[in-house]
Amino acid sequence: MLNHVMIGSNDIERSKRFYDAVLGTLGAGEAVRNVASSGHTRLFYRHDGNSFGISEPINGEAATCANGATIGFKCHSPEQVRQFHDTAVAQGGVSIEDPPGLRESNMGSLYLAYVRDPDGNKLCALYRPK
Repeated sequence: MLNHVMIGSNDIERSKRFYDAVLGTLGAGEAVRNVASSGHTRLFYRHDGNSFGISEPINGEAATCANGATIGFKCHSPEQVRQFHDTAVAQGGVSIEDPPGLRESNMGSLYLAYVRDPDGNKLCALYRPK
């Protein structure tokens, strides 16, 4: 359904260090750097047919996180969820909500971890047991 997700950053180099490490836990390589025709730097991570981008805001205003928005990253095991979470925290992210673990809901069992990146964007690492 989605082609890509793009978020803004107020410090593109800090974001690169954070996401190189965090998305590396999922198997994504280092970001591809792109400079838009406006002169703003953008980073693109591509993995498993998906794209995730980070951009300096093209309108020149500060990047802000979306209230109520969460970007979910699919993991292949509870251990990968934990590694995503722990790497994010080690790279300057903040652990939020409950500690990483199994959650039961009307959607079934999910192994989840939530963090905020250094710009305040809410991220979820998610493993859905079979």
